[in-house]
Amino acid sequence: MSSRVLITAGASGVGRAMAEAFDAAGAQVWVADVNLAALSDCPAHWRRSGVDVTDEDLVAALFKDIEAEWGGLDTLCANAGIAGPTAQIEEVALQDWRACLSVNLEGAFLCSKYAAPMLKRQGSGVVLITSSTAGQYGYPNRAPYAAAKWGMVGLGKTLAMELGPHGVRCNVICPGAVEGPRMEGVLNREAQAKGMTRDQVYDGYASGTSMGRFVEGQDIANMAVFLASDAARLVSGQVIAVDGHTVNPDPKL
Repeated sequence: MSSRVLITAGASGVGRAMAEAFDAAGAQVWVADVNLAALSDCPAHWRRSGVDVTDEDLVAALFKDIEAEWGGLDTLCANAGIAGPTAQIEEVALQDWRACLSVNLEGAFLCSKYAAPMLKRQGSGVVLITSSTAGQYGYPNRAPYAAAKWGMVGLGKTLAMELGPHGVRCNVICPGAVEGPRMEGVLNREAQAKGMTRDQVYDGYASGTSMGRFVEGQDIANMAVFLASDAARLVSGQVIAVDGHTVNPDPKL
């Protein structure tokens, strides 16, 4: 098991589930999050940093702190992300497009940029990027999010090629629809845009999977712990969906 794990957006949602799972597996956990209130609610034995992953200076300082305190890093979980707007492409404001790509794609890039030298020096490590099934399919009304998540897949595959010769693995996890507050916001916005109820949209997402259900944060966390472990020592450059098997990403209701 990786002993030193950094998780961005680790104070709530999927990131919190990852942090708890790595903690339970015996790892040292460092969570970085822009939500200071959520950070303060994390266990006291976790290392915690308030960081906006779109701010390069803050990201660079975070990795300096990790180097000083831990002397290295075993696993980076580049997990920070936002849902972005729910709208037809002609209605998407440029500032909303840029904000979505900045947090999701540029955040993963910056964290990977500053983790890479550390991982290369020690000749080992794992990078896990949280993309989405939106990074595998087109999603109507979610152009900024889908574009960012596709970009994260390309970033992850490229990192696997660059870092593999140094003994470092990189994989991309693609959650499907995850139960929780972020998805509730998406459901409500999409329901309003389509003139439907929240439950109709929810059922549409669920029926678009062969298993007929949403996933939970713990499902994503379990995959992250596995991919960071020696059991996955030759798994790299992969894009792995944890989604109940998406068969129709845009079911028509």
